[in-house]
Amino acid sequence: MAYDELAAKDEIDLETLSKLYAVTDEKHDPNAPNCPPADRLKEARGIEVGHIFYLGTKYSKAMNAVVAGPGGEPVLAEMGCYGIGVSRLMGAIIEAYHDDRGIKWPETVAPFKVGLVNLKSGDAACDKVCEDMYRTLSEEGVEVLYDDRDERAGVKFADMDLIGLPWQLVAGPKGVAAGVVELKNRHTGDKAELSVEAALARLTA
Repeated sequence: MAYDELAAKDEIDLETLSKLYAVTDEKHDPNAPNCPPADRLKEARGIEVGHIFYLGTKYSKAMNAVVAGPGGEPVLAEMGCYGIGVSRLMGAIIEAYHDDRGIKWPETVAPFKVGLVNLKSGDAACDKVCEDMYRTLSEEGVEVLYDDRDERAGVKFADMDLIGLPWQLVAGPKGVAAGVVELKNRHTGDKAELSVEAALARLTA
């Protein structure tokens, strides 16, 4: 199908879409029948998530893997392989879900659901609230990354944004004294001060 015919269609189905011209730089052929005119060709960034390799008879010859040919004679099998790279999938997800502060993991693939931040490690009240929340969430099957380092609050906030877990649960001396903790949605940036019980209920719902 010519490029102009494709462009004129009101809707393009999956089978037709698969025939559209899409190649890497080294395979680009401006004279290919389905290559659009240069002024209508778009370039975009991409990431290789899956791959297909043609192996020929390299391994079938070594293994003497033969099949019956058209006339019944034994012929070496033509082999290939394909797959999806798990590490490449992670890269693709981060490429799609990030901002200038770091990763924004979708909850379905995040390494932890919650980043628990103790703003004053060593403070008895903060330590108790954080440890109680950590235990409750863990018992409910919620995976938690607990930051109880002896670091400044700004460092902890920056690191949590960089890691990009879906939820940040923050406990500091003033909030604990008032009976509240802060819950932040990393994806939207929305923050709310809630009671410990309300925060836990939202995270275990």
